[in-house]
Amino acid sequence: MRIDRRRLLQLVGAGAIGPAASRIARAETYPSHPVHIIVGQASGSSSDITARLIGQFLTDRLGQQFVVEDRPGAGGNIATDYVMHAPADGYTMLLVNAQNSINAALYGRTDFVRDIAPVGGIFRVPLVMEVHPSFPAKTVAEFIAYAKANPGKINMASAGNGGPQHLAGELFKFMAGVDMVHVPYRGSTPALVDLLAGQVQVMFDVTPSSLPHLRAGKLRALAITTTTRSDVLPEVAPLGDAVPGYEASAWIGFGVPRNTPAEAIEILNKGINAAISDDKVKARLADLGGLMLPPSSPGDFGKLIADDIEKWTKVVKFAGLKPE
Repeated sequence: MRIDRRRLLQLVGAGAIGPAASRIARAETYPSHPVHIIVGQASGSSSDITARLIGQFLTDRLGQQFVVEDRPGAGGNIATDYVMHAPADGYTMLLVNAQNSINAALYGRTDFVRDIAPVGGIFRVPLVMEVHPSFPAKTVAEFIAYAKANPGKINMASAGNGGPQHLAGELFKFMAGVDMVHVPYRGSTPALVDLLAGQVQVMFDVTPSSLPHLRAGKLRALAITTTTRSDVLPEVAPLGDAVPGYEASAWIGFGVPRNTPAEAIEILNKGINAAISDDKVKARLADLGGLMLPPSSPGDFGKLIADDIEKWTKVVKFAGLKPE
């Protein structure tokens, strides 16, 4: 299903402001009881850690408990569906991440942008393009030259079909004009095991899980996938230096059911912006390899989501990916 960009922006814009008739709480009374944050990833994941960190900040700031509930499964779709059908009263939030935009591109899920209103962004997490130390290429340019000389002979691991790691690799194949064989695993851990053993040659992985292996010299980083360098890998250049225009990252933010009162969205947005401006919160998120997003409005975050969906829709079409 084709997702029209203009329609996409209209949807995320419309979702940010509910009708006047649906006001449930005035600014001076919201929140009056606990708020639930729904996370589509497992306990201990970067999404779960982020939700708990921001949730605690909001608890302290707003005087009500922000309770994190992990509802993993189906690439985050279980959690998303739960929040889409929750009351639009400001008391159910969704931890939104890059997987949601990929799902919208892969499954044509216009209901995500129609039924989830953006609240605010938190941070981006660079992925790192990494190879086994035995691989002959030591730079991205050398990797591309080797791949073009050996089409279809490089195995590219990922944490699973349709995930950020997979799509980051497909974007690289598309923009660099190379042919690699995608080898999906059930999670980053088994993929890294085979990469460390040399069974596969390259992987685009989120920085937190690969950082210990890179620092130990068990893997070699060729590039990071954001447009700027990462504090956790300052010596590694952005992939866009070798492939102009390349950018891929995992990002995290928050959304609520469409028609949530504007007063509640505004209070949550201000709280999130205060959290990402707090030195202690920023330091903790930096440990996850995150690059903080600037404080933003719901509309700004909605545009980030729309841009991401547009990009991944092109990659999905190029790679011929189909929902499983």
